[in-house]
Amino acid sequence: MSNDPALEELKMALRAFADARHWQKFHSPKNLAMALSVESAELLEHFQWLTEEESTALTPEKRGQVEQEMADVLLYLVRIADRLDIDLLAAARNKIRINEAKYPADLVRGSARKYTEYPKGKSTIPT
Repeated sequence: MSNDPALEELKMALRAFADARHWQKFHSPKNLAMALSVESAELLEHFQWLTEEESTALTPEKRGQVEQEMADVLLYLVRIADRLDIDLLAAARNKIRINEAKYPADLVRGSARKYTEYPKGKSTIPT
């Protein structure tokens, strides 16, 4: 999955956790992706209705809850990558390169527009 020792250790710990409980049969990529979606929604729920300022100034209790949900999201993502034999770090590095091409800094600085909203011919964005 990755040459990163910490990520590899996490992957192996998750695999051992699932194996000890005989959960492999439940850990299909489809089921794991659905569980990831649920955990992402649980993370989002902590920020629902907060102002921008409130979302950056969480109480210690709320921050701890957010931390737990973020961990759940990461764990499911690592587990899916393990089941599909995807190197998450390589995929992330590749996605950064793709996004750099889609969103050239000189063109998009300070804008939240999607790359498809920029005039054609004004960037190196693939069409």
